Amino acid sequence: MTARDPRSAAVDIISRVEEERSFLEPLLAHRLSGASFSRDEDRGLLTELSFGVLRMRNRLDWVIERFYRGDHAAMDRGLRNILRVALYQILCMDRVPSYAAVNEAVKLAKRRYPGRQGLVNALLRNVIRSGEESLFPVCEIETAECLSRYHSHPLWLVEKWINEYGPEETRNLCEANNRVPPLAVRVNRLKTDPSEAIRNLAGEGLEAERSRWSPDGLVIRRRGLPVGDLGLARRGHLTAQDEASQLVSFLVDPRPGEVILDMCSGVGIKAAHMAAMMGNEGSITAVDVNPGKLDQGEALARAAGVTIIRRVKADGRDKHEPGLEGRFDRILLDAPCSGLGTIRRKPEARWFVSMENAREMARLQRELLQACPDRLKPGGVLVYAVCTISVEENEEVVRDFLFKNDEFRLVRPPPPVDGGMIDDDSFFRTSPHRHGTDGFFGAVMVRNC
Repeated sequence: MTARDPRSAAVDIISRVEEERSFLEPLLAHRLSGASFSRDEDRGLLTELSFGVLRMRNRLDWVIERFYRGDHAAMDRGLRNILRVALYQILCMDRVPSYAAVNEAVKLAKRRYPGRQGLVNALLRNVIRSGEESLFPVCEIETAECLSRYHSHPLWLVEKWINEYGPEETRNLCEANNRVPPLAVRVNRLKTDPSEAIRNLAGEGLEAERSRWSPDGLVIRRRGLPVGDLGLARRGHLTAQDEASQLVSFLVDPRPGEVILDMCSGVGIKAAHMAAMMGNEGSITAVDVNPGKLDQGEALARAAGVTIIRRVKADGRDKHEPGLEGRFDRILLDAPCSGLGTIRRKPEARWFVSMENAREMARLQRELLQACPDRLKPGGVLVYAVCTISVEENEEVVRDFLFKNDEFRLVRPPPPVDGGMIDDDSFFRTSPHRHGTDGFFGAVMVRNC
């Protein structure tokens, strides 16, 4: 088995994610961009195995723990990942015969762990003989433990969601998080439009269609495809971006000629979107503490043909930071968060985040939001947004801010944001199981004076 084998590569990638707490997508994109995986079949298999094993890790480990005769917690990480990759093919894929999954796992174990191939062979064959129906206990009452193991989410998170949303909603959310998300992209209206982009993608041999929620969104029907490899993306016509993330810019609703502050800009995806919505007229100040992200944002804007973004390296909480003086027409605080709304796209993140991480983020979010009022003009719009499904990072942050700043009032998000994404309190909410998007939260507030 060589580096060209997708199963071997998947084991390597998953092991690196766990050992280094690295994010999956860049590791996978690096492998796919090389010459090792030129066949679509291999690229698709490597992509599914890498994402799938990290999604279903708890369920796969449940099976390993049942059939392994020994201390499963002490098992070598690489050997465990060989078993996980094989079990994922056996239990979660239809197109790979079970015997092939076993044979390839045994070969890989023999090469990497001489003497352990017999264990791999026996465990996997015992699983197959048992039959899938007998592998998992039937939970007449869906306990947190059952949901956590079978639907493969951390127990603390399942317990939190059950407390906040109830068991049925939690089960539906977990199931949606384990489905493969669509390949969503945003069209840069400065250079093209959705119809033209669809035609141009067809010229590259790709089928795409208009997205459901975002006027600037498309869905490309192909897996294992790094969007950055597309000619349209390199020329700044397209950017990979989930529909819910695209809608955040529509919450801001920037107008040509306005002065906008993007408080935690990151790599500038939303800043570039807002600039396109403004027809590249006006100004956007993009702030971030990470200079590397600002450099990426400059490259992204250059490719997109955006010239109105000014970048400032700063901590948005510092009210006296040079470059942030004055009053803005609109402020977007797309705040750092636990990212619990994006774990269908970043399955590894569910294993990295803890309850304490969410609480730390909530404290940071409150501090960032409290730094906004003095920077906004009377009548100006302040948008708070996060990509998480977490009460303490969502409505609790906004209600605390409104309590302390009575010159602000919450308003209903403007069209084209769909009314089904706005709750009775005028909060913007999206979720994987209800909208087929990432889980986002947003609040639109206006300063009265």
